[in-house]
Amino acid sequence: LWGHVNVRDSEYKLTSDSLEYNAKTGRAIYRNNGRIENSTNKEVITSKLGYFYPSTGTCFFSGKVKYKKQRLTMTTDTLQFIYEKQTTYFHGPTTIKNDSIEIQCENGQYRVDLQEGLLRKNVFIKQKDRTIYCDTALYKETNQLFTGNGHVRIYEKNQHLILLGDYFHTQNNVSQSTLAGHALVVETKQKDSLFLHADTIRMQKDSLDERNIYGSNGVKIYNNSAQAVCDSAHYSSKIGRIDLFQHPILWAQNGELKGDSIRVFLADSLIEKAQILGNASSIMKVDTGACYNQLSGKRIDAWFKESVLVKAKVSGQAWTIFYPLEDQKNDSILTRKRKGLNRLFASELIVYLDSGEVSKITFFDKPDGVFFPMDQIDDKERFIRNFSWNPMLRPRNPFAMVHETLD
Repeated sequence: LWGHVNVRDSEYKLTSDSLEYNAKTGRAIYRNNGRIENSTNKEVITSKLGYFYPSTGTCFFSGKVKYKKQRLTMTTDTLQFIYEKQTTYFHGPTTIKNDSIEIQCENGQYRVDLQEGLLRKNVFIKQKDRTIYCDTALYKETNQLFTGNGHVRIYEKNQHLILLGDYFHTQNNVSQSTLAGHALVVETKQKDSLFLHADTIRMQKDSLDERNIYGSNGVKIYNNSAQAVCDSAHYSSKIGRIDLFQHPILWAQNGELKGDSIRVFLADSLIEKAQILGNASSIMKVDTGACYNQLSGKRIDAWFKESVLVKAKVSGQAWTIFYPLEDQKNDSILTRKRKGLNRLFASELIVYLDSGEVSKITFFDKPDGVFFPMDQIDDKERFIRNFSWNPMLRPRNPFAMVHETLD
């Protein structure tokens, strides 16, 4: 048939400039632009080429295909539509849009009545406050369920978060989201971005829609002012606190702090205070030799200025080892030289520091102290109990820390 062709049945209307129709097989083909409209649910499909089987409601389309149903639109180059299942199958670059979301991918299927689909290859999803990239995804409009796999990248505009990983799952009616497989969360809210890397990261919304972030297994944290490693961590951006558990180590400038657990308080992305609880220690390497200013106790409360340790309160079996400096003048040239090793025990110590050097100590009760000149230091007095110095574990930059994730 040629010229203003119209084909109708109880549900469908097909219009085209020309049409081939096989009555035996019940197949209609148009090759030069056509339109199929469902009179019951207002579905409209247009394309350059179309194969239509009225008896089964199955269609195949190619060439500038556009599907429209109420607020849903779908554009692609090749599309199969099965009416009974209300499911489209697409092969090639495809865009799906409704009032709340835009989806792009290159392969997959989408159930138009429920607005849910399985999306494959170069998946891109854009919502009002979130943009998602991944290799494959499962999406359901009803409860905004989303599961992404492979090279997941998510940009959370309102939360100021960037998420990277191999797997991500979230849905609106559940307050928890999961990011796994070389998982990385970057918070960009403050002046200095905070990077949190772990095998698995959970994000929990509270009643005020503030997000708490939990990392487990192989946790690494980085920003320019402080770095940390541990086995599990909790970060609350609302109060600016990071809790580190299971073998935590915190580095700030030239200091390394360790304990059973550590609380880190941030202000405008700078470390302001830390509480080291249980088997607490703080170590600062001085000079280029094997000299370390050291603090140890059951608990250490540490205060920082511009992320440099300036004051520490050591409580419970307080112990400090440090190498005081003295000024020497020779021919109008002023030099600073280590006097020796000072070791001090007390129930509680307050230590003031300047650029990692001990400037003042306040102690409580009668202290037990000893001093050794540099050439008479007893090797048994050089280190606090369970001394360890771990520069190789320190995250040096966010890119090295998440190298596998970015790959």
